[in-house]
Amino acid sequence: MRRSTTTALVATLLATGVTPVLLTTPASAAPAKYADDFNGDGYRDLAFAAPYAPVGGKTDAGAVVVTYGSANGISAARRTVLTQDTAGIPGTAEQGDRFGKALASGDLNADGYADLVIGSTGEDVGSDADGGSVTVVWGGKSGLSGGKGVSDPAVSAHDEYGMSLAVADFSGDGRPDLAVGSTGSDVWIHQGFTKADGAASRYGLATGLRANSGLSGARDLAAGDLNGDGTDDLVVTGSDAETYADGNMIYLGSASGGLTFQTFLKSDAWELAAVGDLNGDGYDDVVTAAPGTNGKSLGGSVVSYLGGANGVRTQPQATINQDTPGVPGADEEMDAFGNDLSVADVDGDGYAEVAVGVLHETIGTAKIAGSVIVLRGSAAGMTGTGAQSFTQNTAGVPGTAESADRFGASVRLSDLNRDGKADLSVGADGENHPSGAIYSLRGTASGVTGKNAISFGPGSLGMSTTGYLRLGQDMLN
Repeated sequence: MRRSTTTALVATLLATGVTPVLLTTPASAAPAKYADDFNGDGYRDLAFAAPYAPVGGKTDAGAVVVTYGSANGISAARRTVLTQDTAGIPGTAEQGDRFGKALASGDLNADGYADLVIGSTGEDVGSDADGGSVTVVWGGKSGLSGGKGVSDPAVSAHDEYGMSLAVADFSGDGRPDLAVGSTGSDVWIHQGFTKADGAASRYGLATGLRANSGLSGARDLAAGDLNGDGTDDLVVTGSDAETYADGNMIYLGSASGGLTFQTFLKSDAWELAAVGDLNGDGYDDVVTAAPGTNGKSLGGSVVSYLGGANGVRTQPQATINQDTPGVPGADEEMDAFGNDLSVADVDGDGYAEVAVGVLHETIGTAKIAGSVIVLRGSAAGMTGTGAQSFTQNTAGVPGTAESADRFGASVRLSDLNRDGKADLSVGADGENHPSGAIYSLRGTASGVTGKNAISFGPGSLGMSTTGYLRLGQDMLN
């Protein structure tokens, strides 16, 4: 599962106005306005994965799809499909690589086009089984093409290098950096990317995470400017090595370089995190999810922590589950409320909403059909008041809720048609088992709507319709 948000990166890049100097681009090029605009046309794009897709007869090799935004949103016809057998992409598609198990994006080489970072958690590195690999695919006028591997500096120290990713400017120099997690205790920060040479430097962030046992390492990464100083900060999800406590470690970036530990947000269960400005005060906030049974709920809960001048506040602003007033549904065991998160402003009121995946939700008699809950932002922060629920039985949403559809396996809020309101994208990796599908619902001044919603599966993307794909299990966030 993945998930890393780069909400504050956009504001940082716009504020810095850096002029990059690259051999491959004119000196007048400016950093990409959006961290997910891969073709530079001014519209955000959507990337999602089928990490178990067969490629060249190799099962579980993995594929990543990018659909390009427009005034009408995304379309299956405007797409790029990437595998490790695609010309210019490093490596070779092999059984079990799981190319696309983690995704992140940003204009790493500052040429005006966002680049896509792809983790392959099952990649064998020499004799190291499942060592993992990370690939940067470069953006350009025609979309994504060509790539560069990001070397693992400690292959034997961990597995699944690239299991979590985040792109953000941790030093405030206007050039995004790449944070990479694995099953090890260190998060590696790669900096100074060029198209020809990749990263110019890197350093290890010693987190004190529990490593190489059970749910180990940096299971999730998210980034944003939590203290409003113009540099991005990093949220690292994992288990503390000394206490085995699950939670989120907060590291603050600075113009002097490096990331400094601020606090540990302890939780009662395995978590993930997303970042965005819930209360419109100019500071990014942290939203965490514990999608399993825990001390806060039976079926999962979501907790928000507000940012401020000193970093994230350790007292939760809100804790929400499906028994919270205003939230549709009921808190039921195994619902997996919070299996994925995304944060952005849906209705254009200046307060970011939170999309919450509930992939095990039962709809009628259909078990594990799945749903998505959208929680509102407000002057106080995240709230259950006015929450919306979407399933495949919602008016306008294509299809029908069926057992094991897993609608909500992945979620993303992003403005795909440039109308100032974030749209809701949903992965249902069990649709037409085991193919999977993607859904796109529009954001409006009154919230997300099922009107004019679209969906597409592997066939409309030119992919195989047989085999175990799980399209939509992972999505750029």
